[in-house]
Amino acid sequence: MKKKKLFSLTLSICVLIMVVFGVIFMFNCKLEVYKNSPVKINDAFTYTAHTGCLDTKDNSLESIDVGVCNGAQIVEFDVNYYDGIPVLSHDEPKGGEISLEQAFLKVKEYDNLRVNVDIKNTEYLEKVQIIAEETGVLDRIFFTGINLSDVEAVKKACPDVEYYLNVDVSSPKAQDEEYLMSLVAQVKECGAVGINFNKANATQELVDIFHENGLLVSIWTVNNKIDIYKILSYGPDNITTRRPDKLKAAIKEIKDNA
Repeated sequence: MKKKKLFSLTLSICVLIMVVFGVIFMFNCKLEVYKNSPVKINDAFTYTAHTGCLDTKDNSLESIDVGVCNGAQIVEFDVNYYDGIPVLSHDEPKGGEISLEQAFLKVKEYDNLRVNVDIKNTEYLEKVQIIAEETGVLDRIFFTGINLSDVEAVKKACPDVEYYLNVDVSSPKAQDEEYLMSLVAQVKECGAVGINFNKANATQELVDIFHENGLLVSIWTVNNKIDIYKILSYGPDNITTRRPDKLKAAIKEIKDNA
């Protein structure tokens, strides 16, 4: 009986080891495929350090510093309102959050650093532009988190701020030209500079059609090596990541091997 149990345990361990090695092998194979794909990194390409990058606290000043130290040309944080005051918060603020003014002043410490201001609420949106003007960073900010229902509020409250349209791209249609052209028309009609969407629905066809129509493509949130090389191969204008260190290393490797 003991021998049977020992055999069963040994067999289970062997199977588990084989599965683990199989997963690692498949991961490395996929990684090599994307590493060897033609990669188009244009001179204007940027990457954005998502708030909370590299295990820093979300919507903190430290997150901004860490993003910059890892080469990000853009940092991202969420904007909400506490008693009508813009603060950094993804969810309903409870008090004690970093103020938007503090964040913009931190950004100003770094020459040419831009900010992806992810808008979570448009109720007091005009205050965002006012604070940006007062802190001297108005020309460095742009909005994401903007849905079609938010467009008129953005145009009215912040006429001087560019914005990307957030779109839930339909994965089954992400290679269909007619569908993609309908997205292009939607983005152009609302006056956005481009599209901001989840990496899961990214395709080469989408990136190409948007570029052919003079629109920008920003893709989020790209963190692991396979996804980084895969999305880079599509040639977007921007990638948002919580791992700017990995993205920086991948770009260096690609340029070194060019």
